[in-house]
Amino acid sequence: MDLTVFREQAKQLVAHMSLKEMFSQLLHEAPAIPRLGLPRYNWWNEALHGAARSGTATVFPQAIGLAAMFDDVFLKEIATVISTEQRAKYNTFSALGDRGIYKGLTLWSPNVNIFRDPRWGRGQETYGEDPYLASQLGVSFIQGLQGDGPYLKTAACVKHFAVHSGPEPLRHDFNAIVSRKDLYETYLPAFEACVKEGEVNAVMGAYSAVNGEPCCGSPFLITDILRNDWGFEGMYISDCWAIRDFHLNHAVTKNQVDSVALALNAGCDLNCGCEYLSLEKAYQQGLIDRKTITQACIRVMTTRFALGLFSEDCTYSNIGYEQNDTEEHRKVAFKASCNSLVLLKNDGMLPLDSRSLHAIAIIGPNADSREALWGNYHGTSSTYTTVLEGFRKTLGESVKVKYSQGSAIQKEKLERLAEPNDRIAEAIAVATVSDTIILCLGYDETVEGEMHDDGNGGWAGDKQDLRLPPCQRALLKAVASTGKPIVLVLLSGGAIDPEIERFPNVKALLQGWYPGQEGGLAIAHTILGLNNPSGHLPVTFYRSETVLPDFCDYRMEGRTYRYVQEKVLYPFGFGLSYTTFSYGNLSTGKQADGNLELSFIVSNSGNREGREVVQIYCHSDHPFFPPNPVLCGFTSLVLQPGEHKTVTQTILAEAFSAIDPEGKRIALKGWFDLYVGNHQKALPPAGFSKSDLLHIRIQRD
Repeated sequence: MDLTVFREQAKQLVAHMSLKEMFSQLLHEAPAIPRLGLPRYNWWNEALHGAARSGTATVFPQAIGLAAMFDDVFLKEIATVISTEQRAKYNTFSALGDRGIYKGLTLWSPNVNIFRDPRWGRGQETYGEDPYLASQLGVSFIQGLQGDGPYLKTAACVKHFAVHSGPEPLRHDFNAIVSRKDLYETYLPAFEACVKEGEVNAVMGAYSAVNGEPCCGSPFLITDILRNDWGFEGMYISDCWAIRDFHLNHAVTKNQVDSVALALNAGCDLNCGCEYLSLEKAYQQGLIDRKTITQACIRVMTTRFALGLFSEDCTYSNIGYEQNDTEEHRKVAFKASCNSLVLLKNDGMLPLDSRSLHAIAIIGPNADSREALWGNYHGTSSTYTTVLEGFRKTLGESVKVKYSQGSAIQKEKLERLAEPNDRIAEAIAVATVSDTIILCLGYDETVEGEMHDDGNGGWAGDKQDLRLPPCQRALLKAVASTGKPIVLVLLSGGAIDPEIERFPNVKALLQGWYPGQEGGLAIAHTILGLNNPSGHLPVTFYRSETVLPDFCDYRMEGRTYRYVQEKVLYPFGFGLSYTTFSYGNLSTGKQADGNLELSFIVSNSGNREGREVVQIYCHSDHPFFPPNPVLCGFTSLVLQPGEHKTVTQTILAEAFSAIDPEGKRIALKGWFDLYVGNHQKALPPAGFSKSDLLHIRIQRD
């Protein structure tokens, strides 16, 4: 979007502001300036998977579940729904005089940090561990939020720049030491794509520091990379109360006045928090100048003009509240929930045939939990369907549905005066009188998520390991002891408990993430065969956290599917279906601007309709290339039984390049291996054969 006109309008407005008025507009809670006709505005809003924290809205699967769809086109449609609902809220609430927090049009989403370690609690907010996948999905999400002009529908903000992925308890003083190669190969590509391709309106800095510079006051990150190298002209926003960390925790400044001067001079325009109340003192001490203050205020006000907040011809201003929480949006949420589910194991048990069922047991702390549906940074749906409710709705009166909570999420008992494991006997009883067990385990936002601080509701942060809490492990062992066949449903933000595999009567394993308001219905439909699962893992499921480097080590060696050398439990890109797909006729087509065109045929060779996720991986033996094949393309298509389609996919020139030790991207020459299939089987530690994939070798000069 061309912001030239809006920037000129902002310059004219800011020219009439006093210094104190400019200072006031650089805080997330910007007051009104009545003499200029400027109403108050609160910049803080969230929209990771729906319009968040402002009442009723459509709640989609958490971001990690949306990533599991491997569908950038559909993700843009989802983001379009989110921006419609947020516009409906803003137009209605502001007309009623409510301009408070979470009511504005500046959405601090998406989170494109790399989910490098499965213990990170906020990994659920991301699009997974792969820079290419995060780039493509981040761009599509931004495009859906911001619309196609001439005004911004809502203003997206990509976060947290840069190199942030835990540990949560250390984030206010942590200094991530990262090499130039890892920085430019892993941690920056998604941000660069969101800036250059997505034209994101704003970038938010991380709490932590990178190589000694706090991210919200880093000349290297903000000036050298973001503004000079990438040409970013939008707003830079601090994470909430992050600037106080400069003096309190990072110890790079002596006091708050020095901290705000460092932030503003580095290019941080808007302060989430209250530290910029000290800007006037910084100015009086000569630490900041009027030009820098004016520049920041112009960037901030440009966004308000770009949103059409002062224009009569902005069509988005006509979106009414009737477009929030609609039946059409509920259907989109249901489709997203269905497409996000990843079937990891199926020993021929699924799909269940309801006609052969007499009684089914729905057991577990997440079986009838709304909290397990929504993940963190969520809105409030007007209708939720838990797993238990989903089965009851789907089965009706034809099958007896038995229920036991079985255990708490992590407490040793459910009733205050009870003995430990007080619901396990009930769970065993329910299992014993049932044909099949649906066991729903995992976490919710009270167990994994963002570490508590001034800016959030106080969630629990990271996981210590990949094991389920002891109370849930006890429940699993007890239910498995009945010998009844189990379908285990995991609701979590990532990989947990590899020891599930050691129970032989766990016949099927479904990764449900935090599946949104329609998640329970989608899970029931999937287990009962009304939906064919088609999600794929956007992260690696490891056999143990002990194979990983230290959580504080930001080197990529040994991390993610690109660098792991240990055998994994389930590889990145993995996901099963109730039908089978075959590939053939792989060939190369035209080349232009260094890009390469691939063509191949995908066939549904099974007996069910299915959505196939095509994945393309590239590998080179060059020493600068990652040791394992790297995702370089993906698409999805729906095929009827016996149907086949020719797919043409463009592989960008960047796939045939690598980052050298100095952080420079260089075009490589020589031979490249390209693999095409429906999950990443080219990785030796995953235990799969390359022969399962279409393969072609090409030479680049």
